[in-house]
Amino acid sequence: MMKKFYLIAAMMLTTVAVNAQQRLNLSTYAGTNLTKYADTECVVNANRFVCTGWNTLSLPFAVTEAELNEVFGTDCRLERLVGAELEGSGITLNFMDCKAEGIQPNVPYILYYSGEAANKQLTKTALVKAGESVVSYNASGITVTMFGANTKKESKGLYGILARDNAEAKFVSADDIPTGFYATRCGISLSNGTSTPLTARHLKAGEVTSITAIAGTNERVDVYNLAGQRVAGNIRVADMNNLPAAIYVVKGQKVMVK
Repeated sequence: MMKKFYLIAAMMLTTVAVNAQQRLNLSTYAGTNLTKYADTECVVNANRFVCTGWNTLSLPFAVTEAELNEVFGTDCRLERLVGAELEGSGITLNFMDCKAEGIQPNVPYILYYSGEAANKQLTKTALVKAGESVVSYNASGITVTMFGANTKKESKGLYGILARDNAEAKFVSADDIPTGFYATRCGISLSNGTSTPLTARHLKAGEVTSITAIAGTNERVDVYNLAGQRVAGNIRVADMNNLPAAIYVVKGQKVMVK
């Protein structure tokens, strides 16, 4: 009888330990060490303050379109950076609507929220993925990088969306933000510092973009037709204009050669 009691007690302790490991309260301020949760299915609880207008967001787990609608409202918008190009004295950031895809783990996004500024809570069972949240593009020799902060990050030398500019999704120098970037927020860095004005361009899902929006002139790329067949391999972007006029797929985006 005593052996059975010990066995039951051991099983109960094991169950408690497993449940503790499978629950993750994600800190969106100080950040969370995700190493021990990597590739583990957890009950994730994330509380995130959002302003009215454009916000940035990066999470270590997937969120469906239906879940986005439930938390942020059916008129919320989700966009990801698909390219950057130098235009005049500034850089245009090309963001494409990707709400139908939902949020993918460790991808930086901008999120439009039309309600009153508030704290939003998302609780779900999800597979946690640890890793960097970062995408980079070349804009005529200037490297544009959008990142998601896993822990609190200093803002010196970076761009961020300030609350007063949210309505325009305007990224401005964050040099003077004393609080820095909190976890789950996203920022942008340029290889030439923070002197270049940034402008956001909003593209519809699957909208055709210019080749310079997603790759640098001297960058080498593979080119596919709309049927998925490769029509040119490892060619310079500048040489794409020698291809027959058509719509092609480069780096996962549709581009037009006229």
